[in-house]
Order: sequence, then structure tokens, then C-alpha cells
Amino acid sequence: MTGTSGTTTGTAPAGRGRRERLRAGTTAEIKDTALRLMASGGPDAITLRAIAREMGMTANAIYGYFATRDDLVTTLIDDVYSALADAVEAAWAHAPAEGPAVRILAWARAFRTWALANPEGFRLVYGDPVPGYRAPEEGPAPGAARRVCTGLAGLAAAAWPHAEPLYRDSTFTWDDFDAGLLDKVRPAFPDLPPAGVALALRLWGHLHGLVALEVYGHLGRQTTSPDKLFQEELNRLVTTLGVPRTSG
Repeated sequence: MTGTSGTTTGTAPAGRGRRERLRAGTTAEIKDTALRLMASGGPDAITLRAIAREMGMTANAIYGYFATRDDLVTTLIDDVYSALADAVEAAWAHAPAEGPAVRILAWARAFRTWALANPEGFRLVYGDPVPGYRAPEEGPAPGAARRVCTGLAGLAAAAWPHAEPLYRDSTFTWDDFDAGLLDKVRPAFPDLPPAGVALALRLWGHLHGLVALEVYGHLGRQTTSPDKLFQEELNRLVTTLGVPRTSG
């Protein structure tokens, strides 16, 4: 379709769409390169100049995509943390709601599966600090952090009707927890008491501990069956909490 001047309308939007696709592709390559550099050289290796060198770009060109190294690191953390949140939420949603043990196991397995498939992402979120990195005031990935934190509290809430008798002598009060944690947990699970929040943190310790050992390569030196170890830990944990096993 042409206008009165004879020029073709719609050319600018088409060109803009192509430029946007090229920019998105380059942005994705920058992030992939950063994670690859981290895998080989640790968090110190994430620098814009090093990434530009790997990609055959000038340093000035890469600043057109990320103004600072901290902007890039914040974006990376948000991306990988959001992907983790997506994975565990999907596992929880697809497990039968009437089977709390199955849902707990599904969430935990999804956490481990994601971590092993994305070891650099796991290390970026939970492990190695990037030297000199200054996160935004609200944190690098507040939305994803809330989702994963709420998911962990959901594990405790699912177990709590069965586990509550085991914690009647608990002395935890709301004052024992960070206000930021409670801001995430209490609106989502208003009936979960302080002892239930403490249970969520203990569950986190169980899951994170074994997965971190495996991601960092420590567990593989001790056992040829880390998957069996993780599964048996989950089974024992569910049994200890008194959650009935129906399947899974």
C-alpha cells in the first residue's frame, strides 16, 4: 500500500521489527557469553570488555546493550531466578492437589533438575558473589525471589496439617524472622504459624544443601548415585513430617 508521495507505508515498522529482533538476539548472546565466562573463570570473569572480546564487538558497542556490568548481572540473575521459579511452580501445579507428599516431592525434584541443568545460574543466584556487584535496593530479582520463597512456604503449608503435632513445643515467634521474609510468606499463608515458617527454612536447608554439594562437584566425589541419595533424603523427610505417601 502506498501513500500520496508514492512511498510504501509500513516499511518503517518492518525495519524496526528487524532491528528489534537483531537487538534481542545480540542481548541473548551477551548473556549466554557472560554465563559461559563465569563457568570457565568464575564470577570475576563477568566483565563487559571480556564479553565484547569474546563476541568480536567493541567495548563501546556492548555498552549500547548494558550501560554497566551491574546492569548485566542484575538482568542475568533476574532471568535465571525467574526460570527457576517457572520450573518449580510448573511442577507444583501439575502434581495432584490432594497429594501433599507428591507435590512436595515434585517441587523438590524440579529444583534439583533445574539446578543441575543450569549450574552457572544456580551459582549466580545462590552461590558465588560477583565481586564489586551492587544490586538494586529492592534486590536483583524481587519478583522471582518472592515466588520461590512462597513456593518453599507452600511446602511447609502442605505438610503442616500432618507435621504440626511434632512442633507443639516450638518456641519460635514472629520476632525470630526477617520482616522481608514475613512480608512474602504471611499474605500467602496466613494460617501458617511461626513454627511453620521455621519448618519452611528447614526444608530449604535439606533441599539446598544436597543440591549445592552436587552442583559444586563435591557430592560426585563421594557417591556414584547422587540422584538416589537425593530421592531417599526426600522420602525420609516426607516420612518424618508424617505426610502420607499416596504416589510419586
